[in-house]
Amino acid sequence: MKMTFTKKLTATTLLLSSALVVSSIMGLTSGSSGGIQEVIKLISGETDTTLSVIIWQIRLPRVILAATVGASLSLGGLVFQALLRNPLAEPYILGVSGGSAVGAIGGMLLGFSLFPGVTLSSFAGSMLTLLLVLGLSSGQMGLRKDSLLLGGVMVNAFYSAVITFLISLSQQTSQIHHILFWLMGDFSMMSMEQWPLLLPVIPCFLIIASQARPMNLLLLGEESAATMGVDIRKVRLLLLVTTSFMVSLVVCQSGLVGFVGLTVPHIFRMILGSDHRLLIPASLLGGASYMICCDLLARTISSSGEIPVGIITALIGAPLFIFLLWRSQR
Repeated sequence: MKMTFTKKLTATTLLLSSALVVSSIMGLTSGSSGGIQEVIKLISGETDTTLSVIIWQIRLPRVILAATVGASLSLGGLVFQALLRNPLAEPYILGVSGGSAVGAIGGMLLGFSLFPGVTLSSFAGSMLTLLLVLGLSSGQMGLRKDSLLLGGVMVNAFYSAVITFLISLSQQTSQIHHILFWLMGDFSMMSMEQWPLLLPVIPCFLIIASQARPMNLLLLGEESAATMGVDIRKVRLLLLVTTSFMVSLVVCQSGLVGFVGLTVPHIFRMILGSDHRLLIPASLLGGASYMICCDLLARTISSSGEIPVGIITALIGAPLFIFLLWRSQR
C-alpha cells in the first residue's frame, strides 16, 4: 500500500526529530565528566556547580550551534541544488562560505561588533561571491554545470589567498591562532550569551519552507514553472538572498564547515525522492543531527584534544563529492 504524503511527512518528521533528540542528549552527556546519570541528577535538582557549568555553559551552547549550523548548511545546499538544477551545488563548493569567511575576517580585523557588523560584512562577502560565480558560469543556454563548479573552485582558491593575506596583517598571535582554528570549523567559542545571535536563521527557515512548491516546479525547468504561475525572478532572488544571509550568520559563529550541504540533501533525496515539501524538514532536522554527531566525533575521537569539526565533515563529504562528480560524467 502506497503511503500518502501526509503520513510520509509525519513519519519522516517524527523519526528525524527523535534522532535530533538522541544526538542532542549524546552531545550533552558525552565527555570526560557529566555522563547521562550525572545529567539526570542535575536535572532532578541535585546541585553540582562544576557539572552545571560544564553542561549548561559549555556543552549546551555547543549543541545549539552545531544543530543550527547543520540545519542551515544542509538547507542551503538543498536550495542551491534546486535553483541551479545542479546536484553538486552547495555553499562551500560554490565559494559562498569562503566569501562569508573573507567578509567575517575583514570585519574582525576592523574591530566590528559580531552583530551586526561582522554579520553584515560576512553577508556582503557571500552575496558578492554568489554574483561572481553565477556571472562566470552563465551562458546563452543558462547556467553551465562545468563552469559553475570550475568557477567555485577558482573563487575558493582566490579567497584562500585573500584569507592568508588578511591573517598576515594581524599583529596579535592570539588573534591569528583564533582565526586559523575558526577557519577549520570551531564550535568551542560559543557561549550562552551568544546563542541569541543565531535566532535570525528561524525566519530564513520559514521563508525557504514557504517556497517548497515553487522549488518543486523549478525542477521541471524554468519555462514549465513560469507557465504554472511561478515568478522565476522573484523566487530565485528571494531564495538566493535568504540562503546567503542564513549561511553568513552561521559562518560568523562557526567558521568554514564544508560539504554538509552536499552530504545531507543527497542522502535524503535518495531516500525520500525530490519533493521539497519533504526534503526541507528532513534537511533541517537531519542536518542538525548530523552536525551534532560530527562535533561529538571531533571532541572525542582524539585523545590529545578536540579537532576542528570541519575536518570530520570534509573526510565524509569530500569522497562523496568525488563519487558524485565521477558519476555525473558518465
